[in-house]
Amino acid sequence: MIEKIKKLLTAEFIKQLMSYFCVGGVAALAEWLFFYIFVTVGLNYAPATALAFVFSTFVNWAMGRLLTFKGNKDYEGKRAKELVLIYIVSAIGLGLNLLLMYLFVDIMGLDTKLLMTLSKIAATGIVFFYNFFVRKLIIYKNK
Repeated sequence: MIEKIKKLLTAEFIKQLMSYFCVGGVAALAEWLFFYIFVTVGLNYAPATALAFVFSTFVNWAMGRLLTFKGNKDYEGKRAKELVLIYIVSAIGLGLNLLLMYLFVDIMGLDTKLLMTLSKIAATGIVFFYNFFVRKLIIYKNK
């Protein structure tokens, strides 16, 4: 297990992680902005989370493809397949995101607009690592 981790932690891996962190940061800002807008217009946090996640997933895919995983040729001419895989992975991430929001808002009582938004930020951070590792190790794995 330690050897696998050592093989993974290359300069290229760190560069991709930092790139994905920047891409994820932009997507997260988009997600939080959409979430705040949806909550402000009266949507419950759950549909607001889902809608914001759909928009931010597209932003994340587009920027990630252009910046983080640009050298990957596996999906040339197969963008629909790539997008389907990204949205499947993101749907699982959305489930994790919603579970975390439920725990923070309903179980822990963090139910003001500010606390819900801070909860959203924390949930996004956790889901970030899930998304990166699934994309790096499964979707865009090096052959």
